[in-house]
Amino acid sequence: LKVLSHIDSILRSPRAPPLIYRRSKGPVQNYSKENGQECGFEHIPLTMEMWADQLMALKDLHRSLRKLSLELVPWHTADPQDNRESIRVEDLQFIVDAILEEIENKEKNSQTPSLSTLFAIVSHFQKLFDVNSLNGVYPRMNEVYTKLGEMTNAMKNLHELLELDSSAPPTVVVDTVGKLCDIINENMTEQVQKLLGTQDIHSIINKLEEHECFFPPFQALIQDLLHLLEISNLDDILPTVRNLK
Repeated sequence: LKVLSHIDSILRSPRAPPLIYRRSKGPVQNYSKENGQECGFEHIPLTMEMWADQLMALKDLHRSLRKLSLELVPWHTADPQDNRESIRVEDLQFIVDAILEEIENKEKNSQTPSLSTLFAIVSHFQKLFDVNSLNGVYPRMNEVYTKLGEMTNAMKNLHELLELDSSAPPTVVVDTVGKLCDIINENMTEQVQKLLGTQDIHSIINKLEEHECFFPPFQALIQDLLHLLEISNLDDILPTVRNLK
């Protein structure tokens, strides 16, 4: 009777859930309190069974929250309640608070990329620059940086030499260089034509053939004169011949 009275006092406590205590509508129970009022405990076994199920469900919920925590915040150490046989609501609240805090920090620091984003960036770099392993990422980055610096300096110098605006794209630089090469080639052809005194390719060929026919005998004659006159310079031939007259 004392035990039942104690249970009754607990169930009547303001902390007890409303669904726990209900006054019996049937005949007076065999047990009663000192004031003679009956106590309604008919549904207590069902409530206790529900509580037992809920306590078992807390363990499953705790296990699921731990898995979620390891996925979202793997750097957090395991909470001290992992090895306890009984799980409290406070343990679950601790895990939920840790996850919520991490989510709030991510929202505040939205500029900080996630691990999955960083992994995707590295993988994309490997595909773009044909890097087979992570160890080769840094050397290839340095190589790309060096090549980019050299190309940037070369383009800057070309812009200045060609008197182009610094915002001119590479295609404009290439077109300008191509036009400049065409102008140089045209001027070179004109210079050769003026030098040979001809305006067409056939005349140039004839001039070269005449040169091949004339130059060897002329060179032999000059060499004989130098040897005969005992001189070494072409400019001395005429003065020496005049002195012999």
